[in-house]
Amino acid sequence: MMTIDLDAISAKLESSSSRDRLLALASLRDVEAAAAVPLIKKVLNDENLQVRSMAVFALGLKPTAENYEILVELVETDPDYGIRSAAAGALGYLEDQRAVGVLVRALYEDTDWLVRFSAAASLGNLKDPRATKVLIEALDSPEVVIQQAAIAALGEIKATDALPHILRFADAEDWLVRQRLAEALGNFSDPKAISALKYLEKDSHPQVAAAATFGLQNSAQAGYQV
Repeated sequence: MMTIDLDAISAKLESSSSRDRLLALASLRDVEAAAAVPLIKKVLNDENLQVRSMAVFALGLKPTAENYEILVELVETDPDYGIRSAAAGALGYLEDQRAVGVLVRALYEDTDWLVRFSAAASLGNLKDPRATKVLIEALDSPEVVIQQAAIAALGEIKATDALPHILRFADAEDWLVRQRLAEALGNFSDPKAISALKYLEKDSHPQVAAAATFGLQNSAQAGYQV
């Protein structure tokens, strides 16, 4: 098994080359969280936005006791929407249920669609039913990508009470919305979800039809009546 030289990684994180710093962050992939996070923190305020974003997101993959507070502060206060989005995404991977309220606020209040998209996706990752109401409301967003994220998240949560709200997208103009719906419906045992999947299996777009077929296979494997 190859030994990872943390001192060498630490030195590389101080390189004047942003490429070196990015490679150093990538090399922390196999380092345990307790050893990785102090090194990640060295570049949390990096002058290079790509380095900063990668460091912020890495905090979601290397959970320690301090990461939650760092990420919450970034979601709520960082002036750069890319960093707020990375932090919102990282909170979903951190799988700390305390983040639900923070992400709900971001979905309601942030001015940038990318942050709201990340917040919706992370609420799906957390699979907490408390997010159902705000995600149903997000279905009425004028931004199609937010609709997609909300549909996917409601499927992850398996929010049965949201079914009537997402089924109205079965004939959405955007095929990606229909594909997200097909993927989400595969998580439900409700007969209405099964019926909608059979409808989407005949969709004119091959990726929508394939997602519906896969959803029906999942339903059958889970023992649902298909």
